[in-house]
Amino acid sequence: MNSTQTTLVRSQTAVLATNKVLRNTYILLAMTLLFSALTAGVAMVFNLAPINPFLTLIGYFGLLFLTTKLRNSVWGIVSVFALTGFMGLTLGPIVNLYVTHIANGSQLVMMAMGGTGAIFLGLSAYALQSRKDFSFMGGFLMAGILVAFLAGLAALIFSLPGLAIGVSAMFVLLMAGLILFETSQIIHGGETNYIMATITLYVSIYNLFLSLLHLLGVFGSDE
Repeated sequence: MNSTQTTLVRSQTAVLATNKVLRNTYILLAMTLLFSALTAGVAMVFNLAPINPFLTLIGYFGLLFLTTKLRNSVWGIVSVFALTGFMGLTLGPIVNLYVTHIANGSQLVMMAMGGTGAIFLGLSAYALQSRKDFSFMGGFLMAGILVAFLAGLAALIFSLPGLAIGVSAMFVLLMAGLILFETSQIIHGGETNYIMATITLYVSIYNLFLSLLHLLGVFGSDE
């Protein structure tokens, strides 16, 4: 086999591997979103009280660490469902507050859900069709998410509603960028583990939904 044939075979193998990661990521993402919606629904049916934000962070980072450790085994899939199921439980009480305490709360929830879906599908389709490399955004996104996270903690601790609104707006932009970045990483071979790709996209969708819901609650409420 000459060098040209070898290069062609390697290229075809790389494309097949990328397509497999992409397919597995979207299948697992769809399943975890459905499972998360189920646990959120359970939390709403049983009218569970909102979970303390700091306990939510501890649970999230603990399960994320576990998933990272198990990402190359079948137990990694189990931990993904544990993580997304837990995040669904934290989401249910928040949605309940909007539905029960705001006159047009149900409408706001549906608008946030529709907006999240439209943004995710639109950006994913753009990254897949254009096949642009968005890896240059990695450093900016990491720094931006860290700043937004710390600002969000400050808004929570010191009860600063204005800062909280700004943080939500930042997260909308950052999560949109993260969707482009992670999709680009998958199609260009920068991310080869579909479990970790699923987690990144799930977290993007989760934070995007919450941020949109918060902004709509502030600016779109009838109260």
